[in-house]
Amino acid sequence: HGQLIEMIWTILPAIILLFIALPSLRLLYLLDEINEPSVTLKSIGHQWYWSYEYSDFNNVEFDSYMIPTNELTNDGFRLLDVDNRIILPMNSQIRILVTAADVIHSWTIPALGVKVDGTPGRLNQTNFFINRPGLFYGQCSEICGANHSFMPIVIESVPVNYFIKWKNLKVEQT
Repeated sequence: HGQLIEMIWTILPAIILLFIALPSLRLLYLLDEINEPSVTLKSIGHQWYWSYEYSDFNNVEFDSYMIPTNELTNDGFRLLDVDNRIILPMNSQIRILVTAADVIHSWTIPALGVKVDGTPGRLNQTNFFINRPGLFYGQCSEICGANHSFMPIVIESVPVNYFIKWKNLKVEQT
C-alpha cells in the first residue's frame, strides 16, 4: 500500500548522505597530506617520560623528564617543566611521529591544537606549524597509569638560525 513512499524515504536520505560524505572525504584526505616538512620529530611515550628523536639528523635523541617540585626554579611551572625541552624552528612545517613503548599515551599541546595518541606497535603522525616564538606546554592526556599526569611536554619555538646552532651543538655532543 505504501511501497512507493517507503522507497522514497529510504533512498532519498541515502542520496543526501552521499552528497554530504563525498566532499567531506575529499577534504579529510587533503588535510591529512603533509607537504615536505622541514623537521620530523619522533616522540616515544614511556611510563613516565617521553623520548624524542630528530629523524632528520643523526644521533639527536634525548629523554625528557618532569622536573621535581623541589628542584624547580622560581620561574618554573610546577608539574609542567621538563629537563630537556623540544627545540623546534618557528615558521616551519613540523611532522611529529608518535608511538609508545608500554601503554597508550597521548601527546597533547593544546596551544598548537595538536593531540596524537601513541599506541604500542603503531606509528601515528600529524603535522603542525608554529608561527611565533615561545614556550608551549602540554601533557599526556591519556589515563596511562598512576603517574600519567607527570608526563609534561614543553616545546620551545626559536628562529631557524638558533635551531641550526642548537642542532649542530647536539650533533657535536654525540
